[in-house]
Formats: sequence, C-alpha cells, structure tokens
Amino acid sequence: MTEVMWHDLECGGYVEDLPLWRELAGDGPVLDLGCGTGRVALDLAAHGVPVVGLDVDQVLLDELRRRAGDLPVETVRADARDFDLGRRFPVVLAPMQTVQLLGGKEGRAAFLRCAKAHLEPGGIFAIAIADAIETFEDIDAVLPDVHEAGGTVYFSQPVSVRDQGDRFEIEFVREVVDPHGGRTSGRSVIHLDRLDADQFEREAQDFTVLARRTVPETDAYVGSTVVMLRA
Repeated sequence: MTEVMWHDLECGGYVEDLPLWRELAGDGPVLDLGCGTGRVALDLAAHGVPVVGLDVDQVLLDELRRRAGDLPVETVRADARDFDLGRRFPVVLAPMQTVQLLGGKEGRAAFLRCAKAHLEPGGIFAIAIADAIETFEDIDAVLPDVHEAGGTVYFSQPVSVRDQGDRFEIEFVREVVDPHGGRTSGRSVIHLDRLDADQFEREAQDFTVLARRTVPETDAYVGSTVVMLRA
C-alpha cells in the first residue's frame, strides 16, 4: 500500500480542477485517462456520473476499485498511448498533466489517436497542461505534504525543478517517521515533457480546437491551462 499512499499524498489533495471536470462531464459517461486512485473519477461518480478510469498501474486501479464501492466506476489497465475499449464516450479527460508524462511528441500523437478513437462525434477531449514550470523558482517556500496512518507519519516535499531541455525533472524528498521515532528518507523523481498549449493545439490537427479553460495556481501547485478539443 506504500505506492498508493505516496500517490495520494503527492496528488490526492489537489482539488482546484474538480469543478471544471464536473462542469464538462455532463451526464457522462466519462473516460478518465491516468486516473490513479480516483481523485477525479470518484468525485465525478459521487455526483452521479458514470466513469471509466484508465491507468497503467494495477495497484492504483485496485485501490480505486475498492474505494468506489457501489459508485458507477469501471477500471481498465492500459497505457494511455495504446488502448482499445471498443466503445466511445461523449467526454474524455486527461487531468493533472497526464499528457506531459508520455515521453514526447510521438507519445502524444499516439495519445491523441487513441482518445479520438474513443470519442463520440462531437465529443470533448479536455487536457490539462502545467503552466510555467520553468518559472516556479520559489520551491523552498512550498510546504511538505503530510499524512499520518497508524502512528506513522509520511512527508513529501518538492525540492528542485531542473530544466533538461525537452523536459523538466522534479525531485521530491520522501520521509517516514514511525511511531517509535525511527526515521527513513529517500528521493523520488518525475519528468514532465516541456509542452505549452499552443504547441499541443498544433499537434491536435485531427480535432477542432475550442476555447481554453484554466485552473488557478495554488501555494503548492502550479496552475494549468486546459486545452479543449472537439472530435
């Protein structure tokens, strides 16, 4: 369960985008790409929207399935660049910079092809892209995410953002303090492709580009530009 705990700690507290996904979801069903443990999927399902959550990590999907209970949530293990569900949706969502985890332009092209193949005619594909990562210089002021479970306390804090040209490397320090005061620590790294909304809209040639939406910046998270595409 440690993988689930770290995922929830570093991603699960983000709520600023949820009102937008609720607005776009309508009556569903919705395909949620990169769903993880269900931060978005569970919120939509709790509002009565049927959701299919897709992720490559079975551990996270198992936890989503457990949390969903009787809510209208299905789970599918697949890569967002290569999947075939044999059905179409009126709305496909890619929240929280999922599109920047795909390994560059070729990965995004496959991602776009798969999404379009799963959209109903006229369906909406909404994709969040992180704003201004390269200017996020005040990282020392970001407070750690903290979670306590069974007397053990978990901390995670971003400590650096490195510009690697075609991508950014974000490093986190993770620390665990057990009930007896024992302390262990380690580091985790994620990579986000360098991408802005203009570039991505140019790549989405097979879609109709709609007006963008935004998700505001917080003290802990950069904001997002949400690219809106119509099949």
